[in-house]
Amino acid sequence: QVQLVESGGGSVQPGGSLRLSCTATGSTSDYFAIGWFRQAPGKEREGVSFIQSNDESTYYADSVRGRFTIARDNAKNTIYLQMNSLKLEDTAVYFCAAGVRKTVLFRFFWVDDYDYWGQGTQVTVSS
Repeated sequence: QVQLVESGGGSVQPGGSLRLSCTATGSTSDYFAIGWFRQAPGKEREGVSFIQSNDESTYYADSVRGRFTIARDNAKNTIYLQMNSLKLEDTAVYFCAAGVRKTVLFRFFWVDDYDYWGQGTQVTVSS
């Protein structure tokens, strides 16, 4: 059974940094795409950042580009999300997600295109 286990959430002041980890059963390269969504209270789940396995392309939401960095350690079957210059609006539960492409078009920021999900880790940015 596929499992994605997140860690690294916590509380931080604005401008601070956190690093999230997501460890997968099996190789993260087994998935066409793997990355992070987040969901703030009362809001829909939104895509944050993703890696495309076949060419290592990375994708970022406009709201985090330049502040967040996604990376993969294949030896550890783990992806990371380094979050710098955190803002109050980054507060959310962050979910790791992996998708197996079923059609030619894969929508990286589309919740329904992902097949496997972690349990989520809370990130709180507050002063």
